[in-house]
Amino acid sequence: MPDDDHSPISVSDAKRLFADWKGAPAIVLAVSGGPDSVALMWLAARWRRALAHGPRLFAVTVDHGLRAEAAREAREVKRLARTLDLPHRTLRWRDAKPKTGLPAAAREARYRLLARAAQRSGATHILTAHTRDDQAETLLMRMLRGSGIAGLSAMARLSERDGVLLARPFLNVSKSRLIATLKQAKIDFADDPTNRDVSFTRPRLRTLMPLLAAEGGDARNLARLASRLGRANAALEILVDGAERYLALRGGKASHSPINASGFDANVFAAMPEEIRVRLLLRAINRVGHEGPAELGKVEALLQALDREITEKKTAGQKARLKQTLAGALVSLIDGRIHIEPAPTRRRRNSAHFGGDPDST
Repeated sequence: MPDDDHSPISVSDAKRLFADWKGAPAIVLAVSGGPDSVALMWLAARWRRALAHGPRLFAVTVDHGLRAEAAREAREVKRLARTLDLPHRTLRWRDAKPKTGLPAAAREARYRLLARAAQRSGATHILTAHTRDDQAETLLMRMLRGSGIAGLSAMARLSERDGVLLARPFLNVSKSRLIATLKQAKIDFADDPTNRDVSFTRPRLRTLMPLLAAEGGDARNLARLASRLGRANAALEILVDGAERYLALRGGKASHSPINASGFDANVFAAMPEEIRVRLLLRAINRVGHEGPAELGKVEALLQALDREITEKKTAGQKARLKQTLAGALVSLIDGRIHIEPAPTRRRRNSAHFGGDPDST
């Protein structure tokens, strides 16, 4: 595809962008009414019309109930969908709105509603219109939160959510190209003022982008960094797979996972690189815990506590012992073995707190 940030997306460009989903039975298009998602709907409809056999397309708009204009914008999307011969449905987020963390809650609600729509329509994929600009902003947001390598990989082109595949065909496409596409086709789109509301983090970072671009940190380079970190993260995950199998084999177990009642050898674990050990703990805690995903910073603090206990007791000629709960998992070090199992349900929140930067990894 041409490396021009301002040229409209051609028919051949769109064919390449959507090629991976030619064989899907049905696809949900997430269309808010803004330029990116309207371009997604228009380009996907044009691509589908050129196929002799292809997926059924469904346009879905989520009205979060946060702006009076949202209902009108949803109706405009419906009108455009009708001209493109696409079925359209508007879903509304009717839950109580939180006083803090509203963008994250709205995003979670949006994906939940989209996944439900996909399941009901027999769609295997949800396509969203996240662009290279969005990818760069996501990288910056996670960098400022102190995310690990997995978090700094930002958004994946393809991921799974609630049994449906979430796909982002425009991650390497600039927003300006999508706007140019709509202007050439003479298609209107909505302008969401919350995208400029600096009371939210993402719009504040957006105002910094021209300054970063002047220093070489433009969206293209930031998205390239996210892609490279994603590649590194994938390689690390393969190494963690191998480490899990090795711990299991050293424990005399046929299973690929060392996480069961007998635990795994603390000394063998301690000899592994720190990043591998953090990921092993994170996997194991998330596998058996019942309080949601563990925060990376807290897992790092737990690893430090384990290392400190092993080192100090070994120096003193004593047996290392430790017992802590994290994210609904009980982690214990007993008789040279580390055990990770579901923690008893707590009646009140009085467990030890591990400090650290919040992160989804």
